[in-house]
Amino acid sequence: MTATENQPQALDAGLTTAGSSNMTQGKHPDMKINVAQLLKEPTGAVRRGNLSEDITGMDDDLEIKSLLTGPLKMIRTADSILVTASLRTALGLQCSRCLEPFSAPVELEIEEEFYPRVDIHTGAKIPVTQTEEEAAIIDEQHVLDLAEVVRQAIFLALPMHPLCTEDCAGLCSQCGQNFKDGPCECTAEVVDPRLEILKQLL
Repeated sequence: MTATENQPQALDAGLTTAGSSNMTQGKHPDMKINVAQLLKEPTGAVRRGNLSEDITGMDDDLEIKSLLTGPLKMIRTADSILVTASLRTALGLQCSRCLEPFSAPVELEIEEEFYPRVDIHTGAKIPVTQTEEEAAIIDEQHVLDLAEVVRQAIFLALPMHPLCTEDCAGLCSQCGQNFKDGPCECTAEVVDPRLEILKQLL
């Protein structure tokens, strides 16, 4: 069946057409999709599917707490494959106030064009324009890889000052007591406002 904008053909649920989607011995997740058939179809052809991936080994600086899930759509354009997705996962973060670890949901909106390097019909290499030099690619086996696009989207979604709760009271500046565990016995230091600037310089 030919998939068009009016008659989309569903992707398999795990998007595993180019290899296993599961983690293996700590290696990076395989998020590759073979788009050879879609490249053969006319402009406007569509594939839809649901992503469900274990991405726990994606980056050493990311603590992934749940599967990456959500709907994904691929559209054949005149010279590329446009991938859009609304994805969700959860990350392990450290609260910027109390320094305690916590888990937070993260939502990702993906929109990326992947450009083929080989003509699907002739096998000839496609010249790369200056605009496409840094773009995501479809390799010579007609496979696109979502992993790097997703990794970058996660980093962009990270909060600048993560909070375990909006009203987190943080730590005592004198003894380090976490106010979640109750008040401490420190007395608040009262500083003459006129000396505050001098204090900051010391």
